[in-house]
Amino acid sequence: MKKKIFLALTAGLLLAGAASANVVTMRVNYFVPRLIGDFWGTEFDNMTLNKSNFQNTSFGFQYETFLTSGFSLVLGVDIFKRSKAGYYKDWVGYSLEDGDFAFPAGEFYGDFDLSHSVTLSAAPIQASLKWMPFGRHGNVIPYVGGGAHAMLWNIKMQGDLVDFSDEYIYEDEYGQVSVYPAYFVDARESDGLGRVSFGWQAFGGLMIPLGNRMTIDVGGQYFSCPAEFENSFKGFEPIDLGGFQLSVGINYWF
Repeated sequence: MKKKIFLALTAGLLLAGAASANVVTMRVNYFVPRLIGDFWGTEFDNMTLNKSNFQNTSFGFQYETFLTSGFSLVLGVDIFKRSKAGYYKDWVGYSLEDGDFAFPAGEFYGDFDLSHSVTLSAAPIQASLKWMPFGRHGNVIPYVGGGAHAMLWNIKMQGDLVDFSDEYIYEDEYGQVSVYPAYFVDARESDGLGRVSFGWQAFGGLMIPLGNRMTIDVGGQYFSCPAEFENSFKGFEPIDLGGFQLSVGINYWF
């Protein structure tokens, strides 16, 4: 219920911004998430995944209302999603009578590869104050700004998960070896649109006029959004859903 109320208020805010907008912006971003925390550390240590696998393009929309000749209120949203599959680096899978198990690669060839995919989605809904120190006119219009956002987010995992906390000893004619059970998982931090967390952003850039009503917008933005796992991944330490993005867009001035 709280999430529905929040989404209804957010939709009303964005619609009100659109009705009173002086500038509408559509932009393409390249988002580089921070991916800090033991959840990501565990993934990168065990899987053939790294931070660069989760960098990706995203898309954003903004409404801007002039407050003075140098200041404006900006309402916007960016939508990011990235899914990547990886394999366990040093383990292969065998199906035994008691289930599937991870055996050390190199010593064993395995019946199958152990793998799973991770999906990260984030949509910060932002309210910012923007400052143009030299005003809204000129061949180049620099700006800086910052504000707060509500982040709709989710993390999903699907595939094989090895439980390294549950050691088994496998014995054959060549000796003993430590193995670990492997399970199929289809886990997500939230169903539906995702969890809601709150953070801040700061940005800067340049607008370059193409005519009386249109400018090219080139800029960079940093997000910070601390969050805690509460559902499928509860037990991992808090994460920061933020990161840095570069943007190129088109502004249309009314």
